[in-house]
Amino acid sequence: MVLKLKTLAFLAALPLCTLLYGQTGSSPSLHLKVDVVYLASDLLEGRETGKEGEEMAAEYIASRFQEIGLAPKGDGGSWYQAFTVEYKDNPHAEKGETRKGKNVAGYLDNNAENTVIIGAHYDHLGYGIMGSLFAGDPAIHNGADDNASGVAAMLRIAEYLKGGKATGNNYLFISFSGEEMGLVGSKFFASNPTINLGKVNYMLNMDMVGRLDDEKVLLIDGAGTSPSWKGVIEGLSIAGIKTKTSDSGIGPSDHTSFYLKDIPVLHFWTGQHEDYHKPADDSELINYRGLLQVTDYIIALIEELNGSGKLAFTKTKDESQGRQAAKYKVSLGVMPDYVYTGEGMRIDGVIDGRPGAKAGLESGDVIIRIGDMDIKDIYGYMDGLSKYNAGDKATIVIKRGEEVLEKAVEF
Repeated sequence: MVLKLKTLAFLAALPLCTLLYGQTGSSPSLHLKVDVVYLASDLLEGRETGKEGEEMAAEYIASRFQEIGLAPKGDGGSWYQAFTVEYKDNPHAEKGETRKGKNVAGYLDNNAENTVIIGAHYDHLGYGIMGSLFAGDPAIHNGADDNASGVAAMLRIAEYLKGGKATGNNYLFISFSGEEMGLVGSKFFASNPTINLGKVNYMLNMDMVGRLDDEKVLLIDGAGTSPSWKGVIEGLSIAGIKTKTSDSGIGPSDHTSFYLKDIPVLHFWTGQHEDYHKPADDSELINYRGLLQVTDYIIALIEELNGSGKLAFTKTKDESQGRQAAKYKVSLGVMPDYVYTGEGMRIDGVIDGRPGAKAGLESGDVIIRIGDMDIKDIYGYMDGLSKYNAGDKATIVIKRGEEVLEKAVEF
């Protein structure tokens, strides 16, 4: 495959040892790092759908699929599935800009009856399109965790399964574009599949899997979409990873497009962080050992299900139903810690100048009460905020270490 000259120039600039994927004794974690560093480099200018950086990322992923030994599974025997998207930088605009995006698909044919889809989106926010949480001047959003980490994980799993023993299913590896614009690429594929969706066993989605922290909690959404999931998840013990599951098949990532086609899904992620949708989400902040451990966990799950046949599908209740309809007129300006498993809502980050920062809240604080409402988890926190309007005042009770403190906040 011929890559763009800019791509080749960048690859040539990397240390040679990191490029020799097939070298005897080469490290899987090194492979992961090379993939993340390239995809999250300034050269790709944030991989915005319809831009040159997205095209370069697609070429890179296709070249990796080819190197691994997968077969093309896009349009007309190519690696790519093209789609169009109408991009609006203002959601209230009547007309938008028509852009072309592409999914990248590679197939591992084991002559099995059913196929497992393993996916990760590769697009990001460019210089800060709608969805960016950065308040400064336009700057490249490299999206190392979101979602170069997921693509690197997908490629590592593909390499393993190509030479592995889990041959009870075929595998379609697909990297979606247009996710940041509303799951556009995965919706398009689910409605225009290049394989028979009736023969799809299940779908695994990796989105933001690069920040496994010292608590080693891996978040898994969609655990209620098949009666098979929870038993397997609870039975795995890999690299000290602990799991926190939610049942719903609906969420803000590409697994949703397949759940809506009655396919069992799981979405893996390691939690949100202060660099989410900001230029600071760079490759040096990825926990590469943790990323390797996450892929080891997913591989173990695939192998455990290898002889289980086609999984049954179960519809789930959207766990955010009712909450999304609530009129949230206020915000504390804090980032929830989604991997926290204790009682209350632990803060992962505090945004300067917002009500939480002005009240003296800090990263690591656990909110246990808002006004007269006890907070048991993140959903209780969301319900608590829905009671207030701009200008209201409330007392927030937090735990900071072993100390219980009261903070006065004005929304």
